Amino acid sequence: MTVHLEVAEGVGTLRLDRPPMNALDIATQDRLKELAQEATRREDVRAVVLYGGEKVFAAGADIKEMQAMDHAAMVARSRDLQDSFSAVARIPKPVVAAVTGYALGGGCELALCADYRIAGDNAKLGQPEILLGVIPGAGGTQRLARLIGPSKAKDLIFTGRMVKADEALALGLVDRVVPAADVYAEAHAWAAKLAQGPAIALRAAKESIDAGLETDLETGLAIERNWFAGLFATEDRETGMRSFVEEGPGKAKFR
Repeated sequence: MTVHLEVAEGVGTLRLDRPPMNALDIATQDRLKELAQEATRREDVRAVVLYGGEKVFAAGADIKEMQAMDHAAMVARSRDLQDSFSAVARIPKPVVAAVTGYALGGGCELALCADYRIAGDNAKLGQPEILLGVIPGAGGTQRLARLIGPSKAKDLIFTGRMVKADEALALGLVDRVVPAADVYAEAHAWAAKLAQGPAIALRAAKESIDAGLETDLETGLAIERNWFAGLFATEDRETGMRSFVEEGPGKAKFR
């Protein structure tokens, strides 16, 4: 299998495993969707790390496979391609991308599906599809523009240039840069901390933010209001508020 789901202490690691560059061929895309949906369903997975290994996150699509496809074949495949990445973006739990080495094309688009991105100081990110005569097709034109703004996204997509970790941080493409050897440990620590949090409230926060970004302010406020009120029916809300009153902030232990 080219993607694995490993679970420990509430954290599920979605690990790409297609040496040498983790090229995202059709089989890998389909497996990614399958395991993202499994991570969504499993109660023992409370947060997720996306990881490609110590040397490379994912260098993009399998170009040899794509070269053999004509227009009709890609029309038939393009929705499945986007759906595999959207399955990751829709995991209703905190998701962090641990980026080492290259995250290009589909690899960059996969990192964009995470809620937070920790990059190694050896990371290089970009959307080089224009150099192949195409555009990003797994969400890059949409998620990148929403993350860093349209003009910065257009610069990266129009030129196809790669950016190193420091520029990616300045652009807002990644959220933290650490030594390459520490990337997975830092990402796992981020996920493990949130795995101990109130699962339904975390889901509510993620869905409120993501859904709100797709609509107008009034509708977004209604989404927030409904989730906020609904959380008053949960055990986690009772636990959190009781702990705050009795012990002070930050000491609640959620089940």
